[in-house]
Amino acid sequence: MVNFYLRGVNNFQEILKRKTFSKEELIVLIRSKGEERIQLLKRSQEVKNREVGNKVYFRGLIEFSNICSKDCLYCGIRKGNEKVLRYHAKDEEILDACRFAWKNGFASVVLQSGELSSPAFVDRVDTLLKKIKQLSNNELGITLSCGEQTLETYKRWFESGAHRYLLRIESSNRELYYKIHPKNDDHSFEKRIEALGFLKEAGYQVGTGVMIGLPFQTYEDLANDLLFMKKLDIDMCGMGPYLEHEDTPLYQYRNMLMSKQERFNLALNMVAVLRLLMPDINIAAATALQAIDPAGREKALAVGANVIMPNLTPCEYREEYQLYENKPCLDEDAELCRNCLEARIELAGAEIGYNEWGDSRHFIKRMQTGK
Repeated sequence: MVNFYLRGVNNFQEILKRKTFSKEELIVLIRSKGEERIQLLKRSQEVKNREVGNKVYFRGLIEFSNICSKDCLYCGIRKGNEKVLRYHAKDEEILDACRFAWKNGFASVVLQSGELSSPAFVDRVDTLLKKIKQLSNNELGITLSCGEQTLETYKRWFESGAHRYLLRIESSNRELYYKIHPKNDDHSFEKRIEALGFLKEAGYQVGTGVMIGLPFQTYEDLANDLLFMKKLDIDMCGMGPYLEHEDTPLYQYRNMLMSKQERFNLALNMVAVLRLLMPDINIAAATALQAIDPAGREKALAVGANVIMPNLTPCEYREEYQLYENKPCLDEDAELCRNCLEARIELAGAEIGYNEWGDSRHFIKRMQTGK
């Protein structure tokens, strides 16, 4: 299989120097091991430092609700999982977390929840956005990750203060998408793609991402995922290794999986290759990496990522927001989480961009060119 993909492809060093890549070349990079992998990770670090600098930007993560209308087959908070204790964090708890982020120089927060689209949910998020802007003198940047919504809802939230939105596609292969989601109107591949278009139309910095190491997934799928993100012209990406959860239907295929270490290595390769393919976007160091390797997020920062998300969710709720098993930092309060990350990032040789939104340079260029 390796020889098949190498056929007609120039040597590895030449591929690394390129600015555009064929699917076959991306597969070669994604699959790299040994000395070639060392070269890839070194090259991606060089590109990162040249294009977006050595700063790491904080996004204080607030998982404000685990109530979800979706039944995604891989997710621990899927609607059908009756073992989960459902919660909505109180408005004041959410605002307290935002106040902590603002006073500690995080500059940005991420409001993340299960997927809901009821009028009450839309109104609540809208009200929270306005209150967050008010309490921070309009200084806190706000990213939302609240699933598929109508164009009207996206515009409303944008006007109320949200300016970044993460909506992960999880797989750009329609066939694979329906192996990890139920095939019905509530889990439509086409609606997911449409929602990403709505986000761009509404004016957001648009982010998406995929799971790496899924059952049934091929290296070709992963290369196509990267090309999908390039074609969509995203501004930011959040992707990480797939981690199984025993209370999900996809768990029955766990024997098909690579080892966790192999998934970890593959995820780092994907971060590195995406940095080569889209040099000026923001790339988050996924928390799932730390579930495999205690220094996982720092390793992602070293090879291409430039965003990290300290968990500011009140500790009493964190146990119930486990999309996968062995999620780290469940018992660290916001202060401990901040101190820990500061030390880790310093050890990794990077600088924290305190009091900076750290907007995607790709987005800024996109706005300047009117795309």
